[in-house]
Amino acid sequence: MTSSEGFNKGIVIVGGGLAAARTAEQLRRAEYDGPIIIVSDEVHLPYDRPPLSKEVLRSEIDDTFLKPREWYDEKDITLRLGAAATGLDTVAKTVTLADGTSLDYDELVIATGLVPRRIPSFPDLDGIRVLRSFDECMALRTHASSLKEASNKAVVVGAGFIGCEVAASLRGLGVDVVLVEPQPTPLASVLGEQIGGLVTRLHRDEGVDVRTGIGVAEVRGDGHVETVVLSDGAEVSADLVVVGIGSHPATDWLAGTGIEVDNGVICDEAGRTSAPNVWALGDVASWRDATGHQARVEHWSNVADQARVVVPAMLDREVPSAVVVPYFWSDQYDVKIQCLGEPEATDTVHIVEDDGRKFLAYYERDGVLVGVVGGGMPGKVMKVRAKVAAAVPIAEMLG
Repeated sequence: MTSSEGFNKGIVIVGGGLAAARTAEQLRRAEYDGPIIIVSDEVHLPYDRPPLSKEVLRSEIDDTFLKPREWYDEKDITLRLGAAATGLDTVAKTVTLADGTSLDYDELVIATGLVPRRIPSFPDLDGIRVLRSFDECMALRTHASSLKEASNKAVVVGAGFIGCEVAASLRGLGVDVVLVEPQPTPLASVLGEQIGGLVTRLHRDEGVDVRTGIGVAEVRGDGHVETVVLSDGAEVSADLVVVGIGSHPATDWLAGTGIEVDNGVICDEAGRTSAPNVWALGDVASWRDATGHQARVEHWSNVADQARVVVPAMLDREVPSAVVVPYFWSDQYDVKIQCLGEPEATDTVHIVEDDGRKFLAYYERDGVLVGVVGGGMPGKVMKVRAKVAAAVPIAEMLG
């Protein structure tokens, strides 16, 4: 009896990022020796995306491949790169690719991630960019280099994590940046206005022109972007506009398949979808938690945790259980902003340390600690992990 018994057609993983690579890695670690095929719409080996808005954009590194080509060869993992999945038949158990071919599967893993949101009202002008893929990053990097030489401005629309990271990286390259955000502060919808205010201070100290409570009314140019008109009537001359207003799950290709989708692919607590033999994980997947709540988590560290659950469930083995404290981070200038737990913008925020640049804050809900956010204080953030997991009373933390 082999570990791949009953898996004659193998396991097909659709996606070219961290979730796909980690799933394939976990399958081989679990001694599954049947066929594994990774299908990606990109021509690059599966790569890590967080560095795109930071080290890659700043020209500090040139690739973020998760594994070298040799690793896939050694593990006998087939790569179908530049071949987007366009359709799925869950009865026949086949995936259709953009090149017209199809793949049979025993088990299918959906790991297609996210698609950047665009602003439909923006005209089709050169110089308007988004950042999600490696190719988009390299194009943005080249453009940013020319801005520095010409002393032109960049406008970053959206001050979420990607927008803030791009603004910081562009400033690091010597580009003048205007950061536009309709919310009262950067990150207000995620971490609340108090922490958003500290992030605003950080960017302004670095020379970013942060404009909040304002949107973009119009973008003008003749073939190439030239002017950004803000909702307050102000006009900003700009040679580059980076749209960072979030992303949505890459699920369009699943239309008509019968797989339940609602802000992501709906899954149970082990990544099973509504279709037999189809699983999903990563940014595209909405998993059920222990309370029965569906949640789609866009955190890098969440992917490895999910892969360690999906693989044994898929192979009909014992599924590990563990208390996982959600964690994510964002590098902006020399400050690593870290978050543990599940803070919400409506929580009560206790800023316990603030030296004018670095900070530490506890998030309280119903009298207990639900999260900690720190800027430039990694040791103090991680020290609170057990307290967040135990949901200790906030009075214990502040006493």
